[in-house]
Amino acid sequence: MAPTTDPSTALRTTERLTALVEDVREAVGKGLPPDVTAYLVGEKLAPHLGAADLLAPAQCEPDPERYRQHLLHAEGDGSFSLVALVWLPGQCTPVHDHVSWCVTGVHQGEEHERRYRLLPADAASGAPARLVATEDVVNPEGSVCGFAPPGDIHRVWNGCEKTAISIHIYGADISRLGTSVRRIYDLPADDAASA
Repeated sequence: MAPTTDPSTALRTTERLTALVEDVREAVGKGLPPDVTAYLVGEKLAPHLGAADLLAPAQCEPDPERYRQHLLHAEGDGSFSLVALVWLPGQCTPVHDHVSWCVTGVHQGEEHERRYRLLPADAASGAPARLVATEDVVNPEGSVCGFAPPGDIHRVWNGCEKTAISIHIYGADISRLGTSVRRIYDLPADDAASA
């Protein structure tokens, strides 16, 4: 299920959000490989998580039908974007991967995540392509994780009993693309995580 998006909330900003954008701009401007950039951006994001003055009230508004994406900033040169995802209990993404590196930080509540590995079709045996769950993770408030494709297939949901908000920073122009999702996977999945 795709998120609802409210681009008008990008017009509202706080001093803390402005400072975070400057920090991310500095890290991205180093021009390092995607995995290193994600690590550096994660270091910049962590101190802001949970701060009451990071988001304007409108940027914390949920949608009763699906998780909601509030665009916070899109860099003019397309090098990165910040969004706040607001999740009511039980709201989730489909299994997907991403167009670019990504850093996620839990600002409020917690997010649950199931990570997958894609097993390609085997022509010799006739086995179709399928997904294998590799890890289940619970990301509490303040946690940060980052990744760079390939190998970034996952599903995310709010498994707690209150609204969850996470800050996502992508190495792409989400204002132009509308989403960070490269592909949604509709394949058979072994949903028992096997770490």
